[in-house]
Amino acid sequence: MLEQMNAVFLEEATELLDNLEGQLLSLEEDPQNSETISAVFRAMHTIKGSAAMFGFDAVSHFTHEIESTFDLVRNGVVPVTHELINFTLTARDHIRDLLTANPVPPEMQAESDKIVSSFQNYVAPYKNGNSAASEKDSQKDAVPAKSTQTTQSANKPTGKETTWRIMFRPSADIMRNGTRPALLIKELTEMGVATVVPFYENLPDLSEMDAEKCYFSWDVILTTDKTENDIQDVFIFLDNDSKVTFEKIDIGSSANKKIGEILVDRHEINRAELDSLIAQQKKLGQLLVENTGISKQQIQSALAEQEHITKIISEGSKPPVQTQTPQTNQSIRVSSEKLDQLIDLVGEMVTFNARLGQLAQDMKLSQLTSLSELSERLILSLRDTSMDMRMLPIGTIFSRFKRLVRDLANELGKNIEMVTEGAETELDKTVIEKLNDPLVHLIRNAADHGVETPDVRVASGKSPQGTITLSAKHAGAFVLITIADDGAGINRERVKQKGIEKGLIKADDKLSDSEIDELIFRPGFSTAAKVSDISGRGVGMDVVKRNITTLGGTIAIESNPGKGSAFILKIPLTLAIIEGMLVSIGKNKYVIPLTNVDECLEYMPEDDDENGMCSHITARGQFLPCINMRNYFDEEGEAPKEEQVVVVNDQNSKIGIIVDKVIGNHQTVIKPLGKLYKNIEGLSGATILGDGSVALIFDVFKLSAVVHRLENERINR
Repeated sequence: MLEQMNAVFLEEATELLDNLEGQLLSLEEDPQNSETISAVFRAMHTIKGSAAMFGFDAVSHFTHEIESTFDLVRNGVVPVTHELINFTLTARDHIRDLLTANPVPPEMQAESDKIVSSFQNYVAPYKNGNSAASEKDSQKDAVPAKSTQTTQSANKPTGKETTWRIMFRPSADIMRNGTRPALLIKELTEMGVATVVPFYENLPDLSEMDAEKCYFSWDVILTTDKTENDIQDVFIFLDNDSKVTFEKIDIGSSANKKIGEILVDRHEINRAELDSLIAQQKKLGQLLVENTGISKQQIQSALAEQEHITKIISEGSKPPVQTQTPQTNQSIRVSSEKLDQLIDLVGEMVTFNARLGQLAQDMKLSQLTSLSELSERLILSLRDTSMDMRMLPIGTIFSRFKRLVRDLANELGKNIEMVTEGAETELDKTVIEKLNDPLVHLIRNAADHGVETPDVRVASGKSPQGTITLSAKHAGAFVLITIADDGAGINRERVKQKGIEKGLIKADDKLSDSEIDELIFRPGFSTAAKVSDISGRGVGMDVVKRNITTLGGTIAIESNPGKGSAFILKIPLTLAIIEGMLVSIGKNKYVIPLTNVDECLEYMPEDDDENGMCSHITARGQFLPCINMRNYFDEEGEAPKEEQVVVVNDQNSKIGIIVDKVIGNHQTVIKPLGKLYKNIEGLSGATILGDGSVALIFDVFKLSAVVHRLENERINR
């Protein structure tokens, strides 16, 4: 169990660090933004407290120093500068390293001390110049009293306060997971004026008590100027069995509420029950205990809330009337492994339903056919829902590239701004994970060889600050991702000359601009006089193209000399379930991804090279090379008299795939090929059909490469 909790902590801490990077970069652009400063402080505070809770003492001690610095920042003692952002980004990276090393080796501890010293040296002049500046002591050991009396914190709210009703119901085993609930309550009381009521009706006799179990729960009435996110962060690493709810209390309408009305607001009794008890004209508290499920401690908690509100109003700290309905935290965290399992199960159900439909068709039973159609609708709805659960905003990786551009600009001596658009565009999480490396390479290229140095830009009549724009938008079943810069653009004369030197093209070849641009995707191609450690336009671009192609996507280039370049990626939304076209070749069936299909035609060859693998047809007035899949797979038996050709597109051209028969559309659950088949050119996976047989899925891009290779061999003969 402890290992599971550690895994939860590491996952949450990693997410906090990812968000922290974006917050720091935003703070560098707007150093006076108090909300961002508070967010950075809150992230450090949460990591510090949770690290201590789970035994990552080195992380806790190190993060405490950074937290102390940002406490001075938010109190106006220390300013936000480029230097402080540099220190904090370095600290953020070091925290990530510390999380993977427990215990921490001496050399890593030495690095911690070095970074801490840099923070201490940075704040020293400001602290010495302002004796009123003092760090908050976050290590106080006060805990809530174990009694029925309420506990008032000494902190006073400072204006713009909100009053919250927080109900904390920890699981019995919460302390076995390393969580100390009393410290969570303590942290709440430090946020403002807090009234704490402990519940201990489940406390057993001393002889039956287990020291490792938690028998308490708490209600906390908190008036604070902190945000809801601040309060929720106290419980960010809570185990799944513990429950906590947050509700805003409308001070304006709660000023004169009776105990019964407060219990109605808490949903502990309903209005009808309350009216019935009031009609008996007895003491309400006694009636509630005798006639409902309300306990004495619940009444005491309602009394504490009543006294808290009266105190807040009497002291003149009355927040504006709240009109919002009570809010509760309804989001949950689900591991990616469970989502993957869900998709696998949905895929199995799709396959099962296909077999059920086939059976209904063979048996010709109307009732079975009706059930099959109903099942198909339900499974399609379940498929769409489960696929939506796997969809993530592409902004989850966009944010990390701002740091990349910032570091590259500093290293190259350039002034570069990173602009992102369409960060809310959603993609399957598996696709997003595989996009990271290609995007990193393209952005590094744009920073190194796209955007010019400030002096060159000024000489060209441009702003000294260059811009790299990373944008995304939906386009049907695809997402278009564009990496654009306003730099020098591609020098096509230089690219063409390099292509001639490498023997890729001939000196007298007449190439269009797009054909010249495509040369940079050739393996090892580069126009750079000196390959830098950062990038070289062309060096590794073949790898980028291969990775995008593996995803079933395409990459295109748009470049205007002197004005900049844009690389446009066309990526499928998901890789798990696709729509395909089912075809037959001999006794076997195959699937062609429907997104690559343009049209289906009758096969009427104009030049069949002795029934070879390659043929040609004229489609829509265009010369179209084709690949005969019967010959490609050495299929036995005679071909049918009437064959068909499926016209498909890769990223640059069209080819024809000659098949025996086009059967129709087929919802395809992609299954990976085994090791025995992974090197077969032209196949990307497999799927199971309704009759239980296996159909292989064509890799259109690999087949296109085969066709073009055979065409070149044919021309050179």
